Amino acid sequence: METIRAYLERKHRELGLLNDCLRQRLDLPYPRSVDEVVRSKFQIAAALRAEHELHEWRATETAWSHTADPASGPFEFSYDYQRADLTVSGPSFHELDPDCTGTAVYTSSGMAAISAVLFASVQIVGKADILVLPGCYGETLELIRGFVRPLRLVPLKMPLGDAPAAADSPRILLLDSCSVAGAFEAALRSDGSGLDLLICDTTCFAGRSGRIRRVLRWARRYGLPLVLVRSHTKLDSLGAEYGRLGSAVFVHDRALEPRAEHLLTGLAAETRNAVRLLGGAALPAHFPPFVGSATYWGLTKRRVAAILRNGRRAARHFAAELPALSAELHFTHGLYVTLQGRRPLDEASARQAAEDMSEQLRGEGFPIRHAGSFGFDFAATEWFHNSATNQYSVRVAVPDLPTELWGDLTAAIARWWRTHQSAGGEG
Repeated sequence: METIRAYLERKHRELGLLNDCLRQRLDLPYPRSVDEVVRSKFQIAAALRAEHELHEWRATETAWSHTADPASGPFEFSYDYQRADLTVSGPSFHELDPDCTGTAVYTSSGMAAISAVLFASVQIVGKADILVLPGCYGETLELIRGFVRPLRLVPLKMPLGDAPAAADSPRILLLDSCSVAGAFEAALRSDGSGLDLLICDTTCFAGRSGRIRRVLRWARRYGLPLVLVRSHTKLDSLGAEYGRLGSAVFVHDRALEPRAEHLLTGLAAETRNAVRLLGGAALPAHFPPFVGSATYWGLTKRRVAAILRNGRRAARHFAAELPALSAELHFTHGLYVTLQGRRPLDEASARQAAEDMSEQLRGEGFPIRHAGSFGFDFAATEWFHNSATNQYSVRVAVPDLPTELWGDLTAAIARWWRTHQSAGGEG
């Protein structure tokens, strides 16, 4: 159980790490509340981006100046016109095994990364079956159905059982960190010998998560070429949502057979080509300058652990207080839960419910906002579409808050939802 005093001390260290990246530090007082923490973080993040633009003014889109030497904290960049050939030197957002090295292709968002990899897969693999777990990210499914049609979408059902028998088409498994509980674990217990490529979206796992290490070991066991795709906007910037940044990391394992290594190398080259042609290259200003140090990793580990603890508490409370109004409480990542209406919700009514609940509870003094992301120092609510059931609900993204305050907010959410989803309330 974390006290408010211990929480504020931890947040003071996070703010200090961000502030130290400025050439001219902001004069910020010791935080006395969650709102002050949130405000200071976003203020520093804005100052960092502004300072980057002022200092790196020679590094323009047209690369007009040969004297430009762009950098952002530990990251150094080299590129020509429109960043089509962007080369990045700096710390990794993932922790790979000693026998592995990673080739990273950075993009303007997580969706830009997965899009480039899937388009590249068609060039390298050709027509293939792409197997997806229950709860896979809805926009990824939409992308495959609408724009990557040579990849035939094959939704997997629980229990997964053994891998499908070998077929004429190559098989790609997409492991998604936002899958429902049990599906991700079941996949890592299954037989992967019938697969040709493994793509893992790690967005909802911390960069040094044990689950990512398990994916690495599972891929090695079956000799699978592995690509890790990620949005860095969520868990990698200490809740400051520093900038839109994504990546695809091609994992070169010494144990890979030449054929698998050849596929991976070709896929990396075609992914770079897709990023160039789609205009999805990353912006140097969006690389958080505060990552990579031991202090950063220590603070990130503690804040993600706090979110996971709060997530488990919320799931238990909603299961007990809202048994008929809880949609999904056990996602693999543990970062958010979903609440359903007494009558079916559509996108508009779910969005309105999220906004109304956040506005009222925020008016009562709770740190909660209607916002479409997660990993913040405040609770975030938004509509949610379950691609497996085609049903809408309200997502409550669990924040990094002190234990008692989160307990009070969880109880307030349950009371609000029960009241407004009662027989006489609006659904």
